[in-house]
Amino acid sequence: MKKSSVIAAGILALSSAAWVPAGRAADKSINIIMVTHGQAADPFWAVVRNGAKVAAQQAGVHVEFRQPDTFDMTQMANLITAAVSQHPDGLVVSVPDVDALSGPIHKALAAGINVIATNAAAETARQVGVGLDVGQEESTAGEAAGAAMKKAGGTNALCVNQEPGNVALDHRCAGFAKAFGKSKVLPVDMDTSSTKAKIQGALRADPTIDTIIGLGAETVGEPAVSAVKALGLTGKVRVGAFDLAPGFLQEIRDGQALFAVDQQPYLQGYLPVMFLALKVRYGMMPASDVASGPSLVMKDQAASVIALSGQGIR
Repeated sequence: MKKSSVIAAGILALSSAAWVPAGRAADKSINIIMVTHGQAADPFWAVVRNGAKVAAQQAGVHVEFRQPDTFDMTQMANLITAAVSQHPDGLVVSVPDVDALSGPIHKALAAGINVIATNAAAETARQVGVGLDVGQEESTAGEAAGAAMKKAGGTNALCVNQEPGNVALDHRCAGFAKAFGKSKVLPVDMDTSSTKAKIQGALRADPTIDTIIGLGAETVGEPAVSAVKALGLTGKVRVGAFDLAPGFLQEIRDGQALFAVDQQPYLQGYLPVMFLALKVRYGMMPASDVASGPSLVMKDQAASVIALSGQGIR
């Protein structure tokens, strides 16, 4: 078992009763702020927050969540700067743009604040000075998806990106193209109706497209399946997506989509909070990053994951 897996398993095994030493009450005064780029309405980030909330309850600490209204790096940088001014015991940050966020994150480190990156590749975390990341290497995840689509017989793909400018999503498409071959990026947004229409337009414009990889299950995967159905191309155009959503998992189960790439966002919220609580209380911190993904959820696994996804855990 990998070191990161051992760390994750050990932390998850802790209960609130075991976590706080005998005779000592939980220290609610420990304050952790989580600043991420994910919008409040994004179901992926709801799962991250769910994990962080459970960790806060078990560890007996306080966690605040902050995110920009849209994918806005100026606003996110300002949110990190504001968090630093409050001098929290710990700061959890996502890192979708190194140039925009490096300054505020370095200020946090210079102020002696414990910082953990989440949902950012280890290399990206190092670029902003953070020594520990909980997440998946996005290029590797993209390659896994590309290899699976190529094995399924795909030859010409659309990589549909709902958050243009997010470096992690750019890495997904690049990794996908590296393993798959011919692939074109289709930029969209969070409006699923608009996304469906743009995918339909792309399929009409190029009838040789036989593969769609969406960079979000609910935001792109589900509209992609709907677009393929509307054009009568089910079974001819393969669809896969990153991350999980109950509806998309049902489509995998029913054979309308091939797979979802799972990076376990619950862990991306849960583990940083637990690690920061350990650091503040006992001076302990994992010696290596924790890889929360990727793994592919295929048809034979989808049914068992649907219920947990509906509960905001998977």
